[in-house]
Order: sequence, then C-alpha cells, then structure tokens
Amino acid sequence: MIKLVVFDMAGTTVDEDNVVYKTVRAAINAAGYQFTQEQVQEAGAGKEKSQAIRDVLSLDGSTHSDEEVMAIFDDFKQRLSSAYDTLDVKEQPGASETFAKLRQHGINVVLNTGYDRATAEGLIAKIGWAVGKDIDGLVTASDVANGRPAPDMIRLAMTQAGVKSSEEVAKIGDSGIDIEEGKTAECGLTFGITTGAQTEAQLRTANPTHIVSSLARMCELILPAT
Repeated sequence: MIKLVVFDMAGTTVDEDNVVYKTVRAAINAAGYQFTQEQVQEAGAGKEKSQAIRDVLSLDGSTHSDEEVMAIFDDFKQRLSSAYDTLDVKEQPGASETFAKLRQHGINVVLNTGYDRATAEGLIAKIGWAVGKDIDGLVTASDVANGRPAPDMIRLAMTQAGVKSSEEVAKIGDSGIDIEEGKTAECGLTFGITTGAQTEAQLRTANPTHIVSSLARMCELILPAT
C-alpha cells in the first residue's frame, strides 16, 4: 500500500512555462555556446541546476572548469530571479485536487525538486500552497548532500512523513532522472508524466512502472477503487 507520494515540481505539479530550462539555456548560451532548448531539457531536466549546466556543457565533448560552471550558474540565478518577479506561476491541471484526494486517503504528499529552497518556496507561495495545509512536506536540492538521481531527497521525504519502507512510496516526475531517483530509492511505484520537460519516448527509456498524461490518472492507479 502506498503511504507517500513524492511529486516533482516544475512540469509535474507546477506550470511555470518552462522558464527554468529556458533560463538555463539563456545563461549557457550567453557564455558563448549555441545549445538548443531540446538539448538543454534532455541533458538537464530534473537535476540540481549547477549539475544541469555542467551536463549540458559536457555535450560538446570538452572539459569545463568548475569556475566556468559556477559563473554560468550565478548568471542563471540572477536571470531566474528577474524572470520570477513577473512570471505567472500556476499549478498543473488537477494538482490541488490530487493532493487533497491522496491526503483524504491517508497518503502523505511531499514535493521535491532540483531547485534550491528559496526558489521552491517562492514558487509554492505564488500558487498559494502551504506545508501542512495543501502538502505534507517540501524537500529541495539544497536540503541534501546529493541531488538526483541519488535517493537523498526521497529518503528525507520519508523521514518527514514517517514512512519507513520505500515500497510504500511512489515517485512521479516529468524527466528520466525523476524516475531514476525513484528507482535508486527503491520506491514501490515510479511514474513518468508527459506534462513537462520530456516526451513519452524519453521517459520510457528510464523504465517507470507507469507513464501517465495527467495527475488524475496517477491518482486512479494508486487508488483504483475510487
């Protein structure tokens, strides 16, 4: 029985018009590169953002210094802060209803993300979600030693929710690395969702338990009797 669902944020529960990966691309290309949006999303989706930058840069086959990566990361953070000042952030269709339905059945809802905590808290505040009211917890890349696909964020979510067995956990996200994270944490179920950064074909390469086109469909699979 599933007792905890760990939801990715951008592209899965939060609709921010893909501004993060557009901004990652803008910061990288401002440093003299010419990566496409597709390349950025395929290499960087779901990751802690300095790691995403590093992995996108590695696509050109050359070595990039930590100093270069962090300079681009600092530029990215400044650009993202400016973008968020005016961004109309909203939830993905059915997110609040899904959270409420799961919680009504005694299932904990925790958001996790490759964002740092300040960014993540800013996003959920814009939507109007609050820990304890709409969700049971929030875990960010800056809260743990190792980002995705390491299991650290899911294990912290389990601690927050008081869930001891990973078999009782489901993970859902819009990128292959979300699915890999769930598998590394030995979650009982892993879901890919096609509302965000990667296509069904890209998600399928990570071999999730299910691929869904909506949060409502995931909820049906976890609560088949409802």
